[in-house]
Amino acid sequence: MKHVYIYTDGACSGNPGAGGWGAILRFGNVEKELSGGEDMTTNNRMELTAVIEGLSALKEPCEVTLTSDSKYVIDSITKGWVYGWKQKGWIKSDKKPALNVDLWEKLLLLLEKHKVEFVWIKGHAGHEENERCDRLAVAYYKNLQKNSPTE
Repeated sequence: MKHVYIYTDGACSGNPGAGGWGAILRFGNVEKELSGGEDMTTNNRMELTAVIEGLSALKEPCEVTLTSDSKYVIDSITKGWVYGWKQKGWIKSDKKPALNVDLWEKLLLLLEKHKVEFVWIKGHAGHEENERCDRLAVAYYKNLQKNSPTE
């Protein structure tokens, strides 16, 4: 299996509000930047979308080291919370419904295809790829805001 490094970040102006996500994929000396966003979303949805889009861009099963500053994403996977939510019909331990079920279901399918090691890093702490992903995400939602019709 090829070993790919993926770096991701999501950003939101308001929560909810306009949001963007960025991902960098690196295989050997080759890099690919991806970004996107939505007019009305949340930061956690953008963090999840960045991970999903990064993994979805892989054309074959890969070993992946995925780095994110999102405790929500990293802890939900590495601490097994998302698997418990799914097993309980997408209900969390506090008896409240899990959020972003549509995105978690997509991510869980991708995790069956790829062997992924999740790595958490502190955001806005000078990590080069994380800072680049943040710039991609922010640029995307700022462009959305600039081009959205005003009332």
